[in-house]
Amino acid sequence: MEKKIAVVTDSNSGITQAKAKEMGVYVLPMPFMIDGKEYFEDINLTIAEFFEKLKGDCNISTSQPSPASITDLWDKVLEEYDEIVHIPMSSGLSGACQTAVMLSDDYDGKVQVVNNQRISVTQEQSVRDALELAKAGKSAEEIKEILENRKFESSIYIMLDTLTYLKKGGRITPAAAALGNLLKLKPVLQIQGEKLDAFAKARTIKQAKATMLDAIQKDFKERFNNDEDGDMGLFIAHTQNYDAAVEFREEVLKVFPGKDIEIADLSLSVSCHIGPGALALACAKCVK
Repeated sequence: MEKKIAVVTDSNSGITQAKAKEMGVYVLPMPFMIDGKEYFEDINLTIAEFFEKLKGDCNISTSQPSPASITDLWDKVLEEYDEIVHIPMSSGLSGACQTAVMLSDDYDGKVQVVNNQRISVTQEQSVRDALELAKAGKSAEEIKEILENRKFESSIYIMLDTLTYLKKGGRITPAAAALGNLLKLKPVLQIQGEKLDAFAKARTIKQAKATMLDAIQKDFKERFNNDEDGDMGLFIAHTQNYDAAVEFREEVLKVFPGKDIEIADLSLSVSCHIGPGALALACAKCVK
């Protein structure tokens, strides 16, 4: 008899609680410490409230779900399902994946934790892939293996509007941030699985967008076999920059005509380090 598979992820995927219900998945809300008080994404902390606090110079730090919140959710889900595919954010960006792997040891193989090095829109794509694979009759273990084999088949490039938040997080020196803001630099960062890294420096928004587009084109051509099977998903993400994201989508469509390009909010755990006004271009190989 075919097993009933549930897909669990965390809010780093950008999947809201409402969207999770629509998709038929379960989302663990990520905790944030803001001025010493704990908040949970999309439970008692909206995107608008988060940015209000971020801009208001509140002391914000990310945390990971407590072991009890993870196992409580798994136990509840396993009352209805036979197995769980759990897709946390990239292990290179948080300890949440390692915690989940350790906790899954007590579940006799019923919980398979996927370490496929993704976050935000690319993590959401993994969730969709897991749903498709479950529908096709794959077991939780098989789904984990397929997703982990594709773990580096995604890219995110992010143009920052300000260096202030990288400075706050200790990722660059105050002097470098001051100089960058003075010169109005628009740095482009990248997420290639493991971590958030510098990619390029641009002097203007136009130059930064061109840099991201060139990088994605190069990825398609050199890393992803030129999208031969039409199996590359393309996404635009942003931090409180929706109008610019819509405008950018038109520019991207000129290079990738006919592509279905989704626009999404960049997840709050990334937003925390880069601040508002950012624009991202991402791609991920999808299960077909």
